[in-house]
Amino acid sequence: MDLFDKNLNTNAPLADRMRPLDFEEFVGQEQIVGAKTLLRQAIESDNLPSILFWGPPGTGKTTLAKIIAQKTQAVFVPFSAVTSGVKELRETIKAAIERKKFKDQNTILFIDDIHRWNKAQQDALLPYVEKGIVTLIGATTENPSFEVNSALLSRCRVFVLNLLEQAELKKIISGALADKEKGLGNLSVQLNDEVSDYLTQMANGDARTALNALEFAVNSIKPDKNGLITLDKKIIEQALQKSYLYDKAGEQHYNIISALHKSMRGSDADASLYWLGRMIESGEDPLYIARRLIRFASEDIGLADPNALVQAVSAYTA
Repeated sequence: MDLFDKNLNTNAPLADRMRPLDFEEFVGQEQIVGAKTLLRQAIESDNLPSILFWGPPGTGKTTLAKIIAQKTQAVFVPFSAVTSGVKELRETIKAAIERKKFKDQNTILFIDDIHRWNKAQQDALLPYVEKGIVTLIGATTENPSFEVNSALLSRCRVFVLNLLEQAELKKIISGALADKEKGLGNLSVQLNDEVSDYLTQMANGDARTALNALEFAVNSIKPDKNGLITLDKKIIEQALQKSYLYDKAGEQHYNIISALHKSMRGSDADASLYWLGRMIESGEDPLYIARRLIRFASEDIGLADPNALVQAVSAYTA
């Protein structure tokens, strides 16, 4: 199914079924699409410049694109950088030129995972964005300063999406449990505050992770004789499978090693162990972490405790 098809697919995952169609349903990211923000007004007035949405998975990048698709009078063309290349782009551009020439109708091109396009592919898009033949909306989980060509980047406004707050995730989950058309409202599901807190905490700001885990848990549990499905922490833990947001070469790699460094600098042992454990659990190379500890011992501790460097080097060697 086309991601931007207005028809509801009941077989789609809960996270896709629950995608908002309007700002009244959208949760979070008040800093960029709250009432009276420039981006919100640009979308509602159908006067959108080329933009890039940058943020972690499950924070609303594709959902915002879907809302734009519902509101714009322009032809909205969804494009995946994973499955489409320059050939498909040229066909899209040709159609956009004819559309503008004969119907005076604009084209909005949404490219999901735009960071997956190489320099040549991005260069092929540049002149058409520059001339206004298409309005670009790009979505990326990676820092566009590193992953998007500077010439293309300079022609776009970058909007940063943050991880969702726990309260925002709770609101999304409550909506899914209550919605009888798209969600789980036709089922009798018991999810107490403690379990809800655990689910939203472990989802780590990712609405997709929270909804997918909820759906998996609900579909896997047999109702009792009264038709009630009761979810506890153990069930949610199994449904989540301890999936951590991490990539060994991308934005999260640097964010988390930075968090480890700052936690040690602040003498917060618990936080340091958390970030250390999260990196190891996610498959990070222990030698990389050990090298960073040597750097920390040398640059941050230094002569305050000369033995720290000896310990760090010994740990690396061992």
